[in-house]
Amino acid sequence: MAKYFDVHPESPQPRTIGTVADSLRAGALIAYPTDSCFALGCRLDNRDGLERIRTIRRLDERHHFTLMCEDFAQLGQFVQLDNNVFRAVKAATPGGYTFILPATKEVPRRLLHPKKKTVGVRIPDHVVTRALLAELGEPLVSSTLVLPGEDEPMTQGWEIKERLDHVLDAVVDSGDCGTEPTTVVDFSSGEPEIVRRGAGDPSRFE
Repeated sequence: MAKYFDVHPESPQPRTIGTVADSLRAGALIAYPTDSCFALGCRLDNRDGLERIRTIRRLDERHHFTLMCEDFAQLGQFVQLDNNVFRAVKAATPGGYTFILPATKEVPRRLLHPKKKTVGVRIPDHVVTRALLAELGEPLVSSTLVLPGEDEPMTQGWEIKERLDHVLDAVVDSGDCGTEPTTVVDFSSGEPEIVRRGAGDPSRFE
């Protein structure tokens, strides 16, 4: 059974956030809110958690996982950015964008796109997510919580707990979060290519 954590959306309880972070360090797979929608998340070195995300969402090896980062300094440890890309990404964060970029050696190979050696990164504009990332001290490997055969991401913590109780370790709920996935921008060639239009305004990359 998944543990259910009710977190205040503006003033996350430090003890609760600490408990969730400890469970992640112990190998948990969680569902948690972001500024775009709920996501599945686990630690970078959690092989089992990654496979569980693949199973829940029925993802193939070409799926780009996202590293949910606390801030730009952390993001810069895991992807390669030239000056132009650096400025473009920094100007759009935090917010509803995911950027696909060449990964550094800090990223485990199992997270990389098999041919491009790229990974998704983003900095959420969400109080609870940022508090959890700050407490954890490292990115969360994440994927939008959209179940196979469904077009819309899941948006209610209680429903996630009800439907995925047997495959998750914890659900973090802070009330309403976004309902639209991020805008995905592929910078792997050095020039922006919009892969998915979503929560972030795509016009700044067109």
